[in-house]
Amino acid sequence: MIKVLGIPFDSNSSFLRGPYLAPPRIRLMAAEGSANNYTEEGQEIIAGRDYEDLGDLSFASQDSQKAYEQIKRYVGEAIADESKLLSLGGDHSIAYPVIEAHALKHGPMHVLQLDAHGDLYHDFESNPFSHASPFARLLEKGVLQSLTQVGIRTLTQHQREQAAKYKVKIVEMKDFSLEFVSALDGPLYISLDIDVLDPAFAPGVSHYEPGGMSTRQLLDLLLAVKVPVIGADLVEYNPIRDHHQMTAMVAFKLMKELIAKLK
Repeated sequence: MIKVLGIPFDSNSSFLRGPYLAPPRIRLMAAEGSANNYTEEGQEIIAGRDYEDLGDLSFASQDSQKAYEQIKRYVGEAIADESKLLSLGGDHSIAYPVIEAHALKHGPMHVLQLDAHGDLYHDFESNPFSHASPFARLLEKGVLQSLTQVGIRTLTQHQREQAAKYKVKIVEMKDFSLEFVSALDGPLYISLDIDVLDPAFAPGVSHYEPGGMSTRQLLDLLLAVKVPVIGADLVEYNPIRDHHQMTAMVAFKLMKELIAKLK
């Protein structure tokens, strides 16, 4: 069984709020968007038939520690029956409890992070739960067997040092090709920050980082992944900055492709 869970939490965003609005807006594209329910490879993806929609988590508190514990617990329960889960953020901080819950189920995992940013800061703005730090937390806990970051174009010296310390493989956007895909190990978890795309293709994000992937490059990358995928998240879509639902449609297409990868 494949499940989809909305995690509308963005209190750990460092610049703009808004990704908490993303999950329902992405789902809305199934009814109000301009595309059908088919994937690039011809699979039709229908809610209730091909996946179970768990709806959105409700957060009584915006406290980061409480949210982390709630997300981790709920995700653990969702995958306890061997289901696979696609989580819709929310900012990228949700990846910390989501991936940790998967690791508790499956053991240390191989993770593919598609992102403009490394998210490896040890203590960004004195917030250990920051959306700029989830992979630092996961690496510190030893729950990742490997981390491959692709599309990065904002590495600071600190993040390069963090990457070297934890043996993170990084494919910066300036060096991008699909050659790395053949070296991916599985089972694999995919963490997809939509700002991996150039803002021209996805303007509905909080952090504009020019020089990113085209939508076609990202789709070709996902299609090239052949190892088993055991979980995924799609994060950092910010409807407040979107134009004519352009990014919502991209996110909806990526949602379909990720569900197909989980099948």
